[in-house]
Amino acid sequence: MIKNIIPLILLTVSLQVVAQDNSPLSRYGIGDLTPSQNIINRSMGGMSVAYSDYGIIGSPFSINISNPAALGYLTNTKNFSNTIFDVGAEVDSRTLLSNKNSDIYVSNNLMMSYLQLAFPIATRKMEKRGMSWAVALGMRPISKINYKIEAPSDTTYKSKFGTINTLYEGSGGLNQINLSTGFRKAGLGKMKNELSIGISSGFSFGKKDIATTRSITPNPKDSAYYYKSNQQSSTVYTGVFIDLGMQYEMHFNNAGTLRIGDVIKIQQNLQSKETQSNQTIGYSGYGEQAIIDSIHNVDDIQSNVVIPTMISLGATYQTQNKKWTVGADFEYTNWKAYQNNNPTDSVNNNWTLRVGAEYYPAKGSAVNKNYLSFIKYRAGFYYGPNYVTTGGTRYDYALTGGFSFPLTTPRIIQSRGDYVTLNTSFEIGARGNKQSTGLRENYMRFAIGVSMNARWFQKRNYD
Repeated sequence: MIKNIIPLILLTVSLQVVAQDNSPLSRYGIGDLTPSQNIINRSMGGMSVAYSDYGIIGSPFSINISNPAALGYLTNTKNFSNTIFDVGAEVDSRTLLSNKNSDIYVSNNLMMSYLQLAFPIATRKMEKRGMSWAVALGMRPISKINYKIEAPSDTTYKSKFGTINTLYEGSGGLNQINLSTGFRKAGLGKMKNELSIGISSGFSFGKKDIATTRSITPNPKDSAYYYKSNQQSSTVYTGVFIDLGMQYEMHFNNAGTLRIGDVIKIQQNLQSKETQSNQTIGYSGYGEQAIIDSIHNVDDIQSNVVIPTMISLGATYQTQNKKWTVGADFEYTNWKAYQNNNPTDSVNNNWTLRVGAEYYPAKGSAVNKNYLSFIKYRAGFYYGPNYVTTGGTRYDYALTGGFSFPLTTPRIIQSRGDYVTLNTSFEIGARGNKQSTGLRENYMRFAIGVSMNARWFQKRNYD
């Protein structure tokens, strides 16, 4: 198992350095928000708040990174601990379209989605009393900033010296390292309902580098040469985050299971240090950028960045035979409370509706050798206004789908409980509309990952 995990860790770390996308909307707020769900949940429109991925072995197949309460379903079974290693990566293709002209720009991006490890820590006595307890740790990106924009010709400033051109560039993003735990109590009431609570906390860190370069193209009759000006800002963010989650599962005789859940991402107060500089630049004989003069240079400008509270509510229903699961989430973020050292950011409160479904052909206790019965099929959609409002209201919407393919044989799945799956998801969506000013963005996102649910701490019967 360790030999298989190490290459995956190296792969996911290396994926972060090959980002090539160009998204002008990432200039605002904390950048483009990356999906906050694992690949399984993304394929169902991001529906995840009340979801737990478990089946015939009675323990989850993957880690729900959206709601820490779902960790409470990770249990000890058959004298061993089910340990889950979950990793994912994604590639997306974005097409930028202008509502003012026929310009089209296409960019592609490859990046890590998440890296998580979870294992149960409940004692045997706790398990016998219907209690389970698990922890998880990992890392994932929260947002990304990557753009390079040249001011269009109709907004380029013309002076008596010539035409002034402006180039905007930015890079960076926000990441998190998390330690999460979830606790579950089963057997509540006559219907043996279950309550799970969870908390996730850790360290948020990131960087935002932005630059504005201006140059003058002289008038045709002017033989003068003008150096470029470059205004730069580099900001480093650090802070602590706390997420709280809950799931309550209700069982109905011959009618399936209803689970409700909620997640509260508590407002974050990040500490930031900013370095600013205004320079006159030129180019050496080798074509390299050279600083001619610095007219402004300030280090360690300290301030606070406030990332607002987000509240999510969700519900799922699973049929009695556990073949079908359907659900929906509604999330709301108070982005008007967002604060940073740039008061001109165009952000606003936003909401998102997520709806999804899953079909699992395998029967819980029946012996089955048909591989296709262990494939999970998923579909969904999401819809809501984007939190960035520059250019008018921008709606973000997509259709989603995906599959989970077992990488272990049906015999091992049913006899040992070891379960390794290849998870896939795809999204086809857009941001903005033809009524918006400025840019629209169409995108396609494909994600792939591996979930390993295996015996790690097995108690030996024979030596």
